[in-house]
Amino acid sequence: MTWLRERIVLILGLLVLAYTFVPIAVVVLMSFNDPDSRVVYRFDGFTLDNWLNPCLDPSMCEAVVRSIEIGLLATVVATILGTLAAFALVRHRFAGRSTTNLLIFLPMATPEIVLGSSLLALFVAAGLGGQLGFWTILVAHIMFCLSFVVVTVRARLAGMNDSLEQAAMDLYATPSQTFWRVTFPLVFPGILGAALLSFSLSFDDFIITNLNAGTTTTFPMYVWGVAQRGVPMQVNVVGTVMFAISIAIVLLGELRARRQRA
Repeated sequence: MTWLRERIVLILGLLVLAYTFVPIAVVVLMSFNDPDSRVVYRFDGFTLDNWLNPCLDPSMCEAVVRSIEIGLLATVVATILGTLAAFALVRHRFAGRSTTNLLIFLPMATPEIVLGSSLLALFVAAGLGGQLGFWTILVAHIMFCLSFVVVTVRARLAGMNDSLEQAAMDLYATPSQTFWRVTFPLVFPGILGAALLSFSLSFDDFIITNLNAGTTTTFPMYVWGVAQRGVPMQVNVVGTVMFAISIAIVLLGELRARRQRA
């Protein structure tokens, strides 16, 4: 009993972690599935055809590429704007700073259905109701990703000791040199984390995208559409690849951090 009490937190943590990974394990397993019917979602046999022919349905690959394009563009724009906003909020004092901090959190706290319908109303009022598509989706994704970037980078800046920057300036470094050689490397992990979070949120979004997409189809919308008549197993291939890329990024970051500590 003593052994169990000492390790109860670890055991519960491992059980929660295992429970979290069960759906992911199902997706990986189903990517090798050879189904007898698309209507019944069950494992009927092992095959590599799903991996060898991921674009059996060309519209699915088109949707994946479109989601990646939107995700990358939204990530770049939101990361740049959000990082600048985070620096302004942490390093400067200005009128309305408290109100700005409050407004930054609103998109994160607002339900997606409210956010999506509000954006749709804005686009319609601006005369873009008949032009909903790639660019309206992009604007919507930048808007809700921006808050997450600001919060993430701001947390990194708030916890950063400015003594190194002061030391650099004492050694006659210019403000530009201090920023690029001292400040930016220290803040970069937060910026990178914010960018990865933005891309995952953009690639995964359905509700806001569905309301502002018009006739444009992203990968989540494609999955929702085909689910009504049977999900192709290639969808699980895409999910598995995205999960593998995420794990690879985390592992590479951890290996890099260990090498720097060594």
